Amino acid sequence: MRILLIEDNETLADATQEYFRQIGHPLDWTISVEQAERTLSWDDFDLLILDINLPGRSGYQLLQSLRCKGKTIPVLILTARAEIDDRVSALDLGADDYMVKPIDFRELAARCRALLRRERGEASNALICGNLVFDLATHQVTVNGELVELRLREVQLLELFLNNLDRVLTKEEIANRLYTFDEAHTPNAIEQTLTRLRRKLANSSLLIKTIRGLGYLGHIDD
Repeated sequence: MRILLIEDNETLADATQEYFRQIGHPLDWTISVEQAERTLSWDDFDLLILDINLPGRSGYQLLQSLRCKGKTIPVLILTARAEIDDRVSALDLGADDYMVKPIDFRELAARCRALLRRERGEASNALICGNLVFDLATHQVTVNGELVELRLREVQLLELFLNNLDRVLTKEEIANRLYTFDEAHTPNAIEQTLTRLRRKLANSSLLIKTIRGLGYLGHIDD
């Protein structure tokens, strides 16, 4: 789950970024609508967390602009505005959820997961791939009912492949989903993570193939 936070409170933004990093979800941060639009013009995200009161244009204006352009990315409004009129306005403009500050980060993360489940048509947090079961909330992975211990990057990579079965993912796409803008990574980092993941999931139904010159393809081994 790759997230963009648009928030002008630096303390809250830093804390949110750190929390999501700890639970394995890259979260980038911009402080204004203008910065967010530039970022969205050249990078893809799974979900936006959007404040309303921002310097310059408001979060409402960004939300309205996205929906007018036909952008369906899930948007969770995170604001200090608690009035019913504000909630109604945001939801009518196309927001998918609305939270009032102060927040509990556990609830924020759960709501983000729920929005992505809704978008992907999933009923639960469990992603099932043959004999492999991955819990999005706990990051627990089992193969044939046996627990498989994975590192944080391995968990992120597994989730990416499970959400993109039978689709070739380039190294650039994978890097964009695993790392935030300010996280450094070596060219071989993805390959090393992939090698470890393949070894740990050797007995699972998930096969990750290298498509020479293109990238990697995850699919279910029948």
